[in-house]
Amino acid sequence: MSTIMIVDDAAFMRATLKDILVKAGHEVIYEAQNGKDAVKNYKRYQPDIVTMDITMPEMNGIEALKQLKELDQEVKVIMITAVGQQANVMEALRLGAKDFIVKPFQPDRVKEALMMSLA
Repeated sequence: MSTIMIVDDAAFMRATLKDILVKAGHEVIYEAQNGKDAVKNYKRYQPDIVTMDITMPEMNGIEALKQLKELDQEVKVIMITAVGQQANVMEALRLGAKDFIVKPFQPDRVKEALMMSLA
């Protein structure tokens, strides 16, 4: 079982992802509404993995990924993206994201990304 921080500005998306993760045997220890909130609470909760939406208010997922990498070089982040954000996905992977998941979520793809990122 892994501990996970979900970062997404949409409550519905957080709930959907949490449902998939919990059913797969993981524990969601914190839900952040934006990148700023995630960076602020990362050290406090120390999740095994972070799922990070790219498009959010206050601080987007790319900037949050950069700041999390500064806090912890070993941070494991899976980016969440909508269709058509390939440039952002490539930037996130270049910055050290482990994988990415495209909305709408496919439960098997979420589980696969988690397994790959934790390996």
